[in-house]
Amino acid sequence: MSSPLILGIESTCDETGVALVRGETLLSEVTATSMEEHARYGGIIPEIASRAHLESFLPTLDSALEQAGVNLEEVDAVAVSAGPGLVGSLTVGISAAKALAASLGVPVYGVNHVVGHLAVAGLVGESLPQRFVGLVVSGGHSSLLSVRDLAADVEELGGTLDDAAGEAFDKVGRLLGLPYPGGPHVDRLAREGDVTAVRFPRGLAAAKDRQRHRYDFSFSGLKTAVARHVESAQGSGEEVRRADVCAAFSEAVNDSLTAKAVQACLDYDCDTLVVGGGFSANSRLRQLAARRCEAAGLDLRIPPPRYCTDNGAQIAALGAAAVRSGLPPSPMGFGPDSSMPLDVTVVR
Repeated sequence: MSSPLILGIESTCDETGVALVRGETLLSEVTATSMEEHARYGGIIPEIASRAHLESFLPTLDSALEQAGVNLEEVDAVAVSAGPGLVGSLTVGISAAKALAASLGVPVYGVNHVVGHLAVAGLVGESLPQRFVGLVVSGGHSSLLSVRDLAADVEELGGTLDDAAGEAFDKVGRLLGLPYPGGPHVDRLAREGDVTAVRFPRGLAAAKDRQRHRYDFSFSGLKTAVARHVESAQGSGEEVRRADVCAAFSEAVNDSLTAKAVQACLDYDCDTLVVGGGFSANSRLRQLAARRCEAAGLDLRIPPPRYCTDNGAQIAALGAAAVRSGLPPSPMGFGPDSSMPLDVTVVR
């Protein structure tokens, strides 16, 4: 007997994603983005994002079904992002998921978008172990998770106290006059710069902070240090060496992220680190994580860049895990939760 066919729907921010998964096999994944519509504003406009989801959902669904070579009537369960995310965007996806589930007579699972960033690694590589440490890094999250059961037992070890890693990169990109979103441009320039040209601080590096915030991150002070460096250079008529600034800034962020992630693996006796989220496409993060995991004897799992940004595959993957674990479906009355706790994997 074949595994259930799971339809995954992602609509937390500006990507409309639909994917189909059978077991741990990804059959199709289609994503539409409204990023260009937000670029002129220098950030995400929630109303524009919600409208774009409405316009994109049906074409994206049709493309995913055609790519997978299945009919809608073959779907056995629907999984959808229930949070965290923008309320309007989440509402569009949840409404679509409920309508499909009700018309098909199948269960619906409201799942955690952030945990989905880890689940997708099991679709695009070897199966994930039951226990691992997860590092989710994106524009809105920088979180360390202890995963004992992907579908049912996730504990948040720590997270950012202020800016997320991706958010900090975008803000530094704006400081340096780079196009929106700044993160990819900062990463590109960082590869051309000298990481030793500027010494930027590491957040929560003081002894008292290392004890109290062992698995937490802080990047607002680092961002301020970059701003002061740029202002000082401009005030004295010096050229702002953007590549060097980006390289030193990137090193400070990624040093903190990877050091604490590896430490969590050692502390919790886990031999696997799974990294996900939009910022996990960052080239220096991947290099440092690979080097430190190898030195510590850890297995590192990071999805290919196309599966790092928001997509339907991550939601279908977590939905499939919930079905395999025998979790009951979500009640039809559930709604969006913009601040969904990370230890809630499926709405029950």
